[in-house]
Amino acid sequence: MKQILVVSDNDMVRQVVRGCLIDPNLEVKELSSGKEVVNNLNAVDLIVLDFQIGNMGGMAVCMELHLEESLGNIPNIPVLMLLDRRADVFLARRCHVKGWILKPLSSFRLQEAVKLLLNGDTYYDNSYCPETVLLKS
Repeated sequence: MKQILVVSDNDMVRQVVRGCLIDPNLEVKELSSGKEVVNNLNAVDLIVLDFQIGNMGGMAVCMELHLEESLGNIPNIPVLMLLDRRADVFLARRCHVKGWILKPLSSFRLQEAVKLLLNGDTYYDNSYCPETVLLKS
């Protein structure tokens, strides 16, 4: 059974993620504080992390995870970041997360992202991405 840690200070975000991930092969744990993440990684296979957390945001949590991993204190655990706006993609890339999804959350996109990240792949949500327009000269 795979264990997923969902981190958000917003109850509704945690409820939506939990509701999308109903699967007998998944166990979902929840935290409401970014500060608690490093101390609650026992047997965690994936972290679903809200970008906006009041006490310690997603970017700060990722930096702490990378630091602890580089010191050999924790294993490498993939992070799926939940972004509020397309402009946050730049920051998500800087955090070196394995995937991101833009809100509002879609159960299909979330399930696909979780499946890919648990299999060692990446998922970069391109919804709401500006279309490229080619002009003929």
